[in-house]
Amino acid sequence: MTDPRLSVVVPAYENGRTLAETLRSILDQDVAGMEVVVADHASSDDTLDVMRTFQDDPRVVLLETEAGGGAGRNWNRVTDAARGEFLKLVCGDDVLRPGVLARQVDLLERTGAVMTACRRDVIDASGAVLLPAWGLRGVDRRMPGAEAVRHAVLAGSNLFGEPASVMMRRDVLTRTGGWNDRFSYFIDQATYTRVLFEGDFVPDTEVGATFRMSDAQWSVALASRQAAEAREYHAWVRETHPEALSGLDRRIGDVRAALMARARRLSYRVLKRRMR
Repeated sequence: MTDPRLSVVVPAYENGRTLAETLRSILDQDVAGMEVVVADHASSDDTLDVMRTFQDDPRVVLLETEAGGGAGRNWNRVTDAARGEFLKLVCGDDVLRPGVLARQVDLLERTGAVMTACRRDVIDASGAVLLPAWGLRGVDRRMPGAEAVRHAVLAGSNLFGEPASVMMRRDVLTRTGGWNDRFSYFIDQATYTRVLFEGDFVPDTEVGATFRMSDAQWSVALASRQAAEAREYHAWVRETHPEALSGLDRRIGDVRAALMARARRLSYRVLKRRMR
């Protein structure tokens, strides 16, 4: 395919059980000019074999990424290989809802915004919906990207969601440095931040994706690390864009991030019991 309009990129790692469903949810979308770039990051399961079952689809590009480098290495690998005007990253265990790709391409084209994000359903390992229509709290209208970033910091939470919810202009993502893996737990939000300082945010208020819960998300240690890294992320935003985020904004965000981390852990414990 020459000059694809949209690149959907899938950094896969240990996703043998879920990757086929992920890729079908992308390839079944009715959207013109799409390429799908998939890279296996040295998985030890059958992820690579599952990928290869899609090799005859002319829209699909299959890659392999050497071990090491964390999530950022594979996320940037698939992004560097992309050629579309617009880009969406979908992890190998998430699923897109029908219509989201065409809808988000249209939103970005019509508005000239640099980024959009939709609501998502939080699901369990079997795909059952635990939390429907999650996200976009406080950013459910068009606004300057800097304002959207400030809303998220003040909320102490990633209001935009995981990458499957988000679509960006690829040239802006590339120009601002690609996926920002300085923050291991905030690689997505830190990247959105750099992109959003380049233009407007426009919401896609429908449910367009899923986020799959995992056992790792209930731990006390994870909540503590996330809160600590949130403080580092807020400090970075304040340092790089003091005109958009005041010292008071940063302190409010730090407190709310700590509270949100604890609330998430409690919520996840309840959801874990429900899944049993």
